[in-house]
Amino acid sequence: MGFRLVAGLGNPGTEYARTRHNAGFWFLDALVPSGWSRDSRFQAEVAQGSGASKGIWFAKPLTFVNHSGDAVGAIAQFYRIEPSEILVVHDELDLDPGQVRLKQGGGHGGHNGLRSISARLGADYWRLRVGIGHPRRLGLAQEVADFVLSRARAEEESRIDEALGRCLKAQDELLNAPDKAQRVLHTDSKD
Repeated sequence: MGFRLVAGLGNPGTEYARTRHNAGFWFLDALVPSGWSRDSRFQAEVAQGSGASKGIWFAKPLTFVNHSGDAVGAIAQFYRIEPSEILVVHDELDLDPGQVRLKQGGGHGGHNGLRSISARLGADYWRLRVGIGHPRRLGLAQEVADFVLSRARAEEESRIDEALGRCLKAQDELLNAPDKAQRVLHTDSKD
């Protein structure tokens, strides 16, 4: 079973480009470096896969994270994509920088982007959770909203980039065999 839609969550605009909340955009920009176009029907930038990712739609919602379900839901409905055929890549406060976890289903864990997508699709879609850490565990006094909307410190950003690099290295499994990708990514994670 492979995915037919991979959506990376983030906020549009250069002021948000390297913020923690844009980890999903970081991954999609590395996975699909060109071929993006803005599609107003879906309120998203979209790209079609080629080669090993042929038949997969890639999307970066332009709705801001909190309304990601508007874009992801519209694409899924238009192309008749089932939730189990969707991978959502997002930042995760409950994982330290450098950790990634792949799972199907579950709650939104307070993530408003997941809350929005689940309201449109139910909870059966897959999630690639990219650890950004929590401000309290990282010794920061920031509120969570300010934390996710700011850039990670250099060491944390490097660890996030390394985690995304492991995901890119395992992209064939990630896109086409998520059960196998779970074993590969969870083994390689630096816990």
